[in-house]
Amino acid sequence: MESKFDEIIDRTNQLDIKWGQSEKVFGSIDVLPMWIADMDFASPKPVLDALKSLLDSRILGYTAPPDTLYQAIIDWQKERHHMELTKEAILFSPGVVPSIALIIQTFTKENEAIMIHDPVYTPFSNMITLNHRRCVRSTLIVEQNQFKMDFIEMEKQMVEQQVKLFILCNPQNPGGRVWSKEELIQLAELCKKHQILIISDEIHGDLIFQPYQLASLVTLDVSYQEFVITLSAATKTFNLAGIKTSMIYVQNKFLADQLKLAQAKMEQSNLTTFGYIGTETALTKCGPWLTDLLQYLSENLEIICAFFDKELPDVSYMKPQGTYLFWFDCSSLNMTDAELAAHFATVGKIGLNAGAAYGPAGSHYMRLNFAASKSLIIEGLNRIKLAFENQ
Repeated sequence: MESKFDEIIDRTNQLDIKWGQSEKVFGSIDVLPMWIADMDFASPKPVLDALKSLLDSRILGYTAPPDTLYQAIIDWQKERHHMELTKEAILFSPGVVPSIALIIQTFTKENEAIMIHDPVYTPFSNMITLNHRRCVRSTLIVEQNQFKMDFIEMEKQMVEQQVKLFILCNPQNPGGRVWSKEELIQLAELCKKHQILIISDEIHGDLIFQPYQLASLVTLDVSYQEFVITLSAATKTFNLAGIKTSMIYVQNKFLADQLKLAQAKMEQSNLTTFGYIGTETALTKCGPWLTDLLQYLSENLEIICAFFDKELPDVSYMKPQGTYLFWFDCSSLNMTDAELAAHFATVGKIGLNAGAAYGPAGSHYMRLNFAASKSLIIEGLNRIKLAFENQ
């Protein structure tokens, strides 16, 4: 049966990084871009209609987040993730990465240590080093083609490096791992023991495949709310990256007051009308769209796994439990990381994220974005196979 997600939308003439930067990033306009994490699907119609209605008003004046937006966020988090929020615990930010930078600047000092996993989303380390903090990487263990935390090594580094802040990615990017309650509790207890603040980046938290479920750290024990700051947004879930809006959930009043003051100093808390309206509309009217999206992404994932199992049986991969990101091992090509990225672009004519960008442990891996029509997924898989067959 034909799906609304089968439509191929021409993005080449938009102000679009994913499709508009191929020549700059990959050296050719002929590359099929399946890299940066936004979707090739139309954003939900209720959101587009709401934004069109805003434009029809013909005046784009100053705005503030309405109470209805706060309530939409509170209801969504309670119903979907069992998270109890108040209006006072919700701060707005232009994005998850700016939020991470804000928290780093507010609660750590220059040269203090901040821990992340390896591999993990590249801006984590960028924000640490650009703000002149020490980046401590905890290498994830691979067991049965899934990432696991190395708690023994983590605690050793926490003590030796005097870690002040831990940045968690849940679900994990690039591997798609949805951390279990048991793992998260063990992590939280370690950080509580050593008085380490936690940032929990849950921007992919609504993109979870059955039978897995997201467990937000702050829902596992009320005491964790004292030292865990949660980051979220509707932008990843509903393909709205361009509205530049995210939320910071801070249930510890002292931490919340510190962040509000830091935002006030930089005038960072006032966002766009498009962000407020887009977020509220998505959370109140687009639940069915998300249900359909997850079904389509799940089908895409099965197509990819079946293709790798049949056509590239010697290539290991991680089947994601969440996100729309597929992480696979290219070490059989016997190339350097720089050679790998160029090889897929020039031989396969496909643009992928190089694993080395996510940390040393990402060496010889590549990341595929499968939030695209099935026809593009199949085309991309054939290009990947071509790259593996032509060394």
